[in-house]
Amino acid sequence: METRGAVLRSMGAEMPYAESLPLRVEPLQLEPPGPGELLVRVRAAGVCHSDLSVVNASRPRPVPMVLGHEAAGDIEAVGAGVTDFTVGDRVVFSFVPSCGRCSFCAEGRPVLCAPGAAANAAGTLLSGARRWRDAEGQACHHHLGVSAFAEYTVVSERSAVRIDPDLPAEVAALFGCAVMTGVGAAVNTASVRPGESVVIYGMGGVGLAALLGAVAAGAWPIVAVDPVAEKLALAQRLGASHVVQARDDDALTQIREITGGGADYALETVGSEKVLEQAYFATARGGTTVTVGLPHPDRMLQIPAVSLVAEERSLRGSYMGSAVVSRDVPRFLALYRAGRLPVHELLTHRLALDDINLAFDRLARAEAVRQVILL
Repeated sequence: METRGAVLRSMGAEMPYAESLPLRVEPLQLEPPGPGELLVRVRAAGVCHSDLSVVNASRPRPVPMVLGHEAAGDIEAVGAGVTDFTVGDRVVFSFVPSCGRCSFCAEGRPVLCAPGAAANAAGTLLSGARRWRDAEGQACHHHLGVSAFAEYTVVSERSAVRIDPDLPAEVAALFGCAVMTGVGAAVNTASVRPGESVVIYGMGGVGLAALLGAVAAGAWPIVAVDPVAEKLALAQRLGASHVVQARDDDALTQIREITGGGADYALETVGSEKVLEQAYFATARGGTTVTVGLPHPDRMLQIPAVSLVAEERSLRGSYMGSAVVSRDVPRFLALYRAGRLPVHELLTHRLALDDINLAFDRLARAEAVRQVILL
């Protein structure tokens, strides 16, 4: 079938992206879904730092690629052997397809699925197939098995979770990445408990979602850290008990005073090894630092090795919120419906697919929390 999608043909373009146009909305040919696959009409797609990391080459991927990974849409057709989905179902995408058979999937850690990771690195679907062709017939790669910046896409059934059809697509889309990653980091990876103190670095979409998760878990105090005053104001409105300006020379001192010597948990969502180092030192003895951001692969972290033993500190990675998507999407949606995860508050911009490069300029300049492309 014919459709349109935002194609990235080379990485590392100069800003402003509205002028260099790293993403071009092109006519594309999309092959029908194969066995175990779904054809989905994309309704809304979030613009995430993980997409920006591909555009600016800090997280290289094969090109040409149809970008986008955080989205929701409606199933238009199903491939052979699909039994868990039907035409008309509304779904949220998962950006790690889980095979259900590897050792990681078997032990309940599907975000580490080995075949899923291999497919994502190669720019294919879980089956190894590529369903995209450009106007000249050249194959295009899939982004994280989703390629959401397109009117239609084909995904593995292992990349989708059915949701209630009445949930607005622009809100539902955020559950596929920002909510899953941020809330999951707080409640799954860190396992924050009522009354425990939390400091969160970075008030972008993922950081604010982590804040919502900490609030829902009953943490106190909750300290939000960011250089942008407007984002700190939003963090306070969403439940942060304290805010700290990241550029303050005494930011770490402020955090230690607020938390009585250091936080029980520090969550880093920026993707900077320097910020991660600060987050590590913001915890108390016996504290846990959870890192969610994705720094450039060349960046290295330096911490006193002895502190891990002598102070029983912990440093943990959290990929996709350590989620089991089929379990966590429904329970996070239940919290949203109960008013305990006001995810809609993260939406700052709604735009058309043709404005995709403008969206990345806003994201790179920290002028947006979560932007959603409506299709």
